[in-house]
Amino acid sequence: MVMQLRARLPKKRFLEKYLSGESMDYRQIIALFIPVLIDQAFIIGLNLVNTAMISSSGVAAVSAVNMVDALNIFLINVFVAVATGGTVVVAQYKGSGNDRMVSQATAGSVTSVSLIAVGIGLLLMGFHTPILNLLFGSASADVLDSARVYLIGSSISYLGIATVQAVCGALRGVGRTRASLVLSLIMNLLYVVLNVVFINLLHMGVLGMTLAINIARYVGMACALYYLFKVDTALRVRVRDLFHIPMAMLRKIMFIGLPFAAEQMFFNGGKLLTQVFIVSLGTYAIATNAIAGSLAMVFQIPVSALSLTIVTVVGQCIGRGNVADARKFIKAFLWIGSGSLALIALILMPLFHPLVSIFSPPPEIIHDLFVVLLVNSIAQVPLWAISFVLPSALRAAGDSKFTSITSMLTMWLFRVILGYILGIVLGYGILGVWLAMNSEWAVRGGIFLWRFRGKKWYAHKLI
Repeated sequence: MVMQLRARLPKKRFLEKYLSGESMDYRQIIALFIPVLIDQAFIIGLNLVNTAMISSSGVAAVSAVNMVDALNIFLINVFVAVATGGTVVVAQYKGSGNDRMVSQATAGSVTSVSLIAVGIGLLLMGFHTPILNLLFGSASADVLDSARVYLIGSSISYLGIATVQAVCGALRGVGRTRASLVLSLIMNLLYVVLNVVFINLLHMGVLGMTLAINIARYVGMACALYYLFKVDTALRVRVRDLFHIPMAMLRKIMFIGLPFAAEQMFFNGGKLLTQVFIVSLGTYAIATNAIAGSLAMVFQIPVSALSLTIVTVVGQCIGRGNVADARKFIKAFLWIGSGSLALIALILMPLFHPLVSIFSPPPEIIHDLFVVLLVNSIAQVPLWAISFVLPSALRAAGDSKFTSITSMLTMWLFRVILGYILGIVLGYGILGVWLAMNSEWAVRGGIFLWRFRGKKWYAHKLI
């Protein structure tokens, strides 16, 4: 018993030194982080399972889903960005102790995100054919046919996923990450169950996945609104609040959300253009990129959870006016993020063949998959946290314009242009595209570290 107590003391002292401050202590941070970690693990794990399931419908189906998902990510991240603006404003008001404004910020976030999602969905449904022809016209006819079905179905589901994201973002802002986790699990687990029914049992292929995503997202939306109106009495959001939002509150949300939305459009637009490069390399290249991307996300589960958690932590610190705590927690999160990436890579890279086998890939692409994943695993240890966790922290402090402009410029100057040069002009293919992405992380992360060492990132008065 005495030995166990002595073993716990160094761990406790470490946590108190690096993850405790005047604003919150390590117990609160861990309580915020664990539900987000579980949520990210389920989302990414279920994405892996879904990719594996659609693989049973053939390489064309995998290629179609991957192509459209590149476009989906580009568009969905626009209203997810606005939801992040809501999270930051909610977190800062929570930190300042103003509960009435927390309710207004929550309602404003849900309303604005939902309206944006409806607009984007209608636009995409109306112009799906020219969009597909413009972006992926060089793909084969069977891939394009499947992509058309999946694109229209995805567009219909945008309102559902947008509402869930807005509600979960507000809940994370006030520290209710467990409730956010439950809502996310309801939606994502239902999606997987329906995919099993529609794809594996009924053999409906891409159409089955499209039906599953709509049912799951709208059930998730219903549950999120029910929780907001009937279960969570602390937020005190009423139905009529969604139809009467003060413009001053919307401006605060958009101050963070719009630059981030613009960043996401340019950032994911660059990724989409990179996807166009990959389409020109052939169906095997598309499948290699899709599977490598899915596996890379598994490696990034803990650090992705950190990048979401830090928005709440830094937002509440800044809301209290405690910059010293914000700095301390950001540094700790960066070291923990890089450490988690190294640990996960050491565990999972030896398991490459069992992991990749769930996708049933053609033998011709397995070597390329291994090389791409190995290079990426090494590069992301020093680079991913400063490139993604750090800007989340800066944005939570209100430094949205600088982070967004930096991300947009580095994305296009390095990942897109360098990706084209390495992947297409110099003939390195998929590996060249991924090396360009890693290079972009290094440049962007270096700029964010320089910003973090100064004082301007916390000088914005958001609330």
